[in-house]
Amino acid sequence: MYNSLLTAFVRVADSGSFNKAAEALYVSPPAVMKQINALETHLDMKLLERTNHGVRLTPAGKVIYRHARYLFEYSARAVAEARREEEAGKTTFCIGSSLLNPCKPFMDLWYQVCRDFPGYRLHIVPFEDDHDGILSEISALGEKFDFIIGVCDSALWLDRCRFLPLGSFQHQVAVAREHPLAQKQRLTVKDLYGETLMMAKQGDSGAVDSLRAEILRHPQIKIEDTPQFYDMEVFNRCAQTQNVMVTLECWKDVHPALVTIPVDWDFPISYGLLYALEPSQDVLDFCRYVRESGLRPEK
Repeated sequence: MYNSLLTAFVRVADSGSFNKAAEALYVSPPAVMKQINALETHLDMKLLERTNHGVRLTPAGKVIYRHARYLFEYSARAVAEARREEEAGKTTFCIGSSLLNPCKPFMDLWYQVCRDFPGYRLHIVPFEDDHDGILSEISALGEKFDFIIGVCDSALWLDRCRFLPLGSFQHQVAVAREHPLAQKQRLTVKDLYGETLMMAKQGDSGAVDSLRAEILRHPQIKIEDTPQFYDMEVFNRCAQTQNVMVTLECWKDVHPALVTIPVDWDFPISYGLLYALEPSQDVLDFCRYVRESGLRPEK
């Protein structure tokens, strides 16, 4: 944290003797003299006056001595603070949070179990719902995040993380507030006849693919593929067109220009805790506790 030559200098100044400083430092007197010479050469100034009665500080030496003492104290405080942060980092859960995967359900769960995890604290880490970048965010579990809580039925996601199911959400549909269907409290599949239905591409989600198979039984409904992973641009497109969008009940408040409506079908999708493929022991302990306790966040 500081120039090690200062240690020898302060020892000599405190003891007034190269020999006594050498004894305290467990080195030879010539080694101490060599360090003092090196420091004076480095600073290009004389710090000590050698006399028959020992050594004393020069005016410049007194200034360096005073600031060296400050550096020692400051360095000790810095190291102590760093150690405290290191220890705190060992007992901190980092929770990923985005618009489509908010951390609130984790917080609801946490406050049910936190008494059994004394000394732990939470750190919220925001991330973007970008369909091009979401896989890198999922891959960051264990490094950037300890947990993300959200909907997960994606084969591509599950190749990159573990998943602890906590419940499910039902597929619904969203429409712009001025859409004729926006006034209905509940829809049937036939209400979607003549509509263009936006939904995620086939092949990554079993739940979405099952819903698609049902929609394909009704050729009166046109399907428009969206990216496999929704982001705000998908919601914006729905709001800006007269299209209908497959969504989830947990996303009803994502876009203020959209109305989310339940449909008379039964195609739930799982939500829960996502965590690293090779999690730390405390993450495993937390997941085990949640699994065995049967606790669930508020929906």
